[in-house]
Amino acid sequence: MNTPRPSSAAHWLWRHHPWLLAGLWVLVQAAFLLRFHGPHLANDSELYLEYASNVARHGHYVPPQPWPAVELSPELPNDATFVYEHTQRYLVYAWFESFWLRIGTGYWGIILGQLVLAALAAGALYRSVRQLVASSVAAALATLLFVLWPDIQQFNCYLLTESLFISLSVLSLAALVAVRRGGWLRWVWLLAILLLVARTRPNGFVLIGAAALAGLAALWYSPRRQLVWWCLGSLVVAIPLGLVALNYQLKSYFIVETYARGELMFGSKAWAIQPSEPLAMPPPGTGQVWRIGYFAAHNPGFLLRLMGGKVLVFFSSVKPYYSLGHKLLSMLVLWPCYWLAARGARLRQVWLPGRVFLAAVPLLQAAVVMLTVDDYDVRFLAPVLPFVFVLAALGVDDWWRRRGLPESAAGA
Repeated sequence: MNTPRPSSAAHWLWRHHPWLLAGLWVLVQAAFLLRFHGPHLANDSELYLEYASNVARHGHYVPPQPWPAVELSPELPNDATFVYEHTQRYLVYAWFESFWLRIGTGYWGIILGQLVLAALAAGALYRSVRQLVASSVAAALATLLFVLWPDIQQFNCYLLTESLFISLSVLSLAALVAVRRGGWLRWVWLLAILLLVARTRPNGFVLIGAAALAGLAALWYSPRRQLVWWCLGSLVVAIPLGLVALNYQLKSYFIVETYARGELMFGSKAWAIQPSEPLAMPPPGTGQVWRIGYFAAHNPGFLLRLMGGKVLVFFSSVKPYYSLGHKLLSMLVLWPCYWLAARGARLRQVWLPGRVFLAAVPLLQAAVVMLTVDDYDVRFLAPVLPFVFVLAALGVDDWWRRRGLPESAAGA
């Protein structure tokens, strides 16, 4: 059957679609800058800026003497070092801010840096998809969703960790895809990006875990399959060390307290789950990991209800206090993307480690949310959506090819 020739206008649009995507990205950034009137401070901005300003003044962090008293909320301890210890989990972003403050560009310099990295991430996303499937359709669709999704792009104007975290996460995907071509420098770049991501936000270890799973998948289908068992054995041996490190990372968080309140979204009573009987709470003075383990062992049914509710709220992106437009956008666009992403994750013609990495990032983040608590806004979901969009674009591309519609039918 002959494929109809596209119109000259459609041909021109498709031929120049990379430039059109770039122009669209600029318009979206300009729209958010106008909406927020420039750099936008949010609830956690002062934490990072206080640390960054200290580093900008001294070249390194100098603890104030004496430590100032901190009253964050009635349920948090009046620990003078709380802000410092908590900010250590976001160290890369605090130092990123300190660079711009040190050279005198202020908040606008921070936002400019975030915008530059966000632009590089958008370009890297497009190239990564092209390398995975050699399809302009999939690359254009994934990038279009990434550029237009407001829950992602709005953070480029915020003085929060999300913009840098999202950009580095997308660049880690590009670095992973690049190692397929070989060369030790590409492996060094991948490791460096993953380490930066891990120190930008506490859940950055999700990217490292996804990369590890991608590596295991590659080994499983290689002549060196026995190395998989060595790797798994090493992980088992390292579990005690990992629990100690996790206990330290969670030191400034109060996870079991959110369990007791039945929160599905941190700081929000909406949709909270109430226990049917009194809960057994862990004794005071124990570490966070042990407190979670104690609660799970003594309240398994209630914890399972909490975990199920959290993962549904997390992926749905529909919360009771969101606007009607936001809810409709999630239901009409995001929910079908999940179904398409599931199709894309099963495509055998796509490089297996890439598919594993793309699927593992949102799934591991969902597991983190289930064991902790979802945020009251989109700060936990937004960083994983680029990976969902790539998988969804792969699913659309597969449908496109099965319909016998080559890229030339779209004007390529």
